[in-house]
Amino acid sequence: MSFTSVPILDLAQSRDPATKPQFLADLRHALMEVGFLYLRNVGIPDDLWCDVIREGRGFFDIPREEKLKIEMKNAPSFLGYSQLSAEITAGAVDHREQIDLSTTHPLPGPSAPIWDNLLAPNQWPSPAALPDFRRVYEEYIARMGQVSMAFTSLIAEAIELPAGAGAFDRYFDGAQQQHKLKIVKYPDVSELGIDSDKNNSHSDDSDGNKDKQVQGQGVGPHKDSMLTSYLLQASPHKGLQVQNMRGEWIDCPPIDGTLVVAIGQGLEALTQGVCCSTTHRVLSPAAGAGARFSIPFFQGVRGSSTFEELETIGVGEVPAHIKEQRRKVLEKNGGRRLDDVEFTFRSGGVAKTLGEATLRNRVKSHPDVGERWYPDILRSIREQQAREAEEKAQREGGEEGKVQNGEGVDLGRQAAVKAH
Repeated sequence: MSFTSVPILDLAQSRDPATKPQFLADLRHALMEVGFLYLRNVGIPDDLWCDVIREGRGFFDIPREEKLKIEMKNAPSFLGYSQLSAEITAGAVDHREQIDLSTTHPLPGPSAPIWDNLLAPNQWPSPAALPDFRRVYEEYIARMGQVSMAFTSLIAEAIELPAGAGAFDRYFDGAQQQHKLKIVKYPDVSELGIDSDKNNSHSDDSDGNKDKQVQGQGVGPHKDSMLTSYLLQASPHKGLQVQNMRGEWIDCPPIDGTLVVAIGQGLEALTQGVCCSTTHRVLSPAAGAGARFSIPFFQGVRGSSTFEELETIGVGEVPAHIKEQRRKVLEKNGGRRLDDVEFTFRSGGVAKTLGEATLRNRVKSHPDVGERWYPDILRSIREQQAREAEEKAQREGGEEGKVQNGEGVDLGRQAAVKAH
């Protein structure tokens, strides 16, 4: 039977030798059967968490002209402020306003590969408008980087990778690794001018699933890229939904003192399909509910990693008994997944490295930045989309939800870095 709720794990149990074995067993269950989990006691001080939420929500209250001074399209890094409805997911506009930040890096040198443009200084709001914002978020990003690296090591232990806790280390840049973060505001549907009676947060389809036509789309259905992401839900609103193997949408409401962890396509690929990456979406808040606020942190990987390296080296062979556990999960759910979405990276395509694939994905999600800084890449993406649309129209149904039973996971077809 497919999952009907998202499990809650206590990271403190992993630090005690007496409780760590049970923690790893619970983590293995979440990785194989859900692809999402709540994590409590992550090691972030309560006062920092409160500061992160206060400063994040406060950003949207500063004057519009201050936000536009740090607009994303000002720089080729895809860091900075995005106005409402400036990003695209699953071919539709996302109704959200946000700022993208990352681990601090200097500007790349003239001989650096083009994807190193993603490694750059942040565009910070003026200290006159938000005097504590930069200090708070630099500390939070640094601490979350440590949390994410430690948690990835626990994943390696949970699925008994031969290299142990350091199995993923080759895909990180050590202390120089870039991680990313978004601060997101989702206006309610009345602010968006959407009829709440038609918004899918209020209607069910005949199968008991939420309406598939997401008119109040905060973020469309997608899977995260790379390895892991960590969501701080910064207001009490529901909205995040996770899709189980039967195709049903399961609510993932805020729980005080937790982060929501999502498994990315990269982790599914590297673990030969054992760790499942799960489709999820965000619904806009109902009319009169007020805005929803969300602060997702995305663990980065080394941009120079090649798809060939991922395919030939990976993280070593996953033990046979672990693969068998995953096979049984698929078997009891009918042997196929109904939670799949189209991947945006394709093996054998233009991108040969994760950095290049990430850059192309950012151009696709933010065409306004692409038009200004990467017109050739944007043109190539649009040509590819046109070819794919024509091919899809020529075949009946096309490929749907391939069974991923531990073999044949496509390392190149990874989903976008999205907000939750």
